[in-house]
Amino acid sequence: MARTAIISGGARGIGRCLVRRFLERGYHVYVFDIDEEELTHTTQVHLKKYSDSGALGSAICNLRSIDDIQAKVKQAAAFLNGRIDVLVNNGGIATPQWKDGKTMADPATLPEWQAYVETNLTAPFAVSQACIPYMKVDDASSRPVEADADSDAGPCIIHIGSFRAHQSDPNQEGYAATKAGQLGLMHSMAISLAPQGIRVNLIAPGRIKVAHECKQGDEKGLSWAGQNEEKDVADHPTNRAGRPKDIADAAEYLVGAGFVNGQEVTVDGGATKKKK
Repeated sequence: MARTAIISGGARGIGRCLVRRFLERGYHVYVFDIDEEELTHTTQVHLKKYSDSGALGSAICNLRSIDDIQAKVKQAAAFLNGRIDVLVNNGGIATPQWKDGKTMADPATLPEWQAYVETNLTAPFAVSQACIPYMKVDDASSRPVEADADSDAGPCIIHIGSFRAHQSDPNQEGYAATKAGQLGLMHSMAISLAPQGIRVNLIAPGRIKVAHECKQGDEKGLSWAGQNEEKDVADHPTNRAGRPKDIADAAEYLVGAGFVNGQEVTVDGGATKKKK
C-alpha cells in the first residue's frame, strides 16, 4: 500500500515542490490551499498525471477556520484510505513585513497580527490535532524493541518555519513571532505525541527563490537558476540562494530519520552563521 501525506499550502512555492517530491517517491498526497487558481493549475496541469492516476487529491482550505480544517482533514483521510503517514504544515502567511510599510507603532497592524497568529501558529496546531487519529501507532510507547531491530521510522509531522525565528529585519513582528512560536509548538508536540509514535520536527528555510514554482512561472518558463543574483552569492557561504528542492531534500531526510525528533533543521545556506 502506498504511503500517504497531507501538505498544506501546496499549490505554489516550497509547498508545490514538496508535493511533487512526495508523489515522485510513490506517495499518495492530499493538498490544502486557499488559492483556487493556483491549486487547480498545480493539480490539473503541473501534476496532472498524478491526479489522473488517483495519487493526488486536493481541497480549498481556509487555515483560519477550525471547522474547515477539521472537515478537510476528514475528507483527505478518506481519500488516503484512512491512514496519514506524513503531515507537512507548510501553509501560512509568507510575507515578512506589515503591509503598506506600516510599523509596529501603527495600531492598524493588529488585524494583521491576528492573521499571522491564526494562520502561522494556530493552524499548524489545529491541522496536526485533526490528523492525529489517522497517524497514531497504538501503544507505541509500550512496544518492545529488539536490540538489533531495524524499525520503521513511523509517522511524522514536519512544520515549515523560518530562519526569521532567530533574526529579524525591521517590522517583522508578526512573522518572526509566529515562526518562533512554531519552534515551541514543534518540540512540545514531539514530547506529547511520543506515546502515539508520531515524531515532530521543523525545517527552517532561509532565502528560497520560488518564483518558478507557480502557474505564472510555468507559463513564462521561469527557472530557479535565472533568479540568482550577485547578492545571493555574497550572502550565502554556499555561494547561491536556496532552491525549493533544498527544502524537499530536508523533508525527505526527516521522514526517514527515525531517531530524529523535536529538532529544528535550518536550511539557509549558512546565512545565519555569517557575520554581517
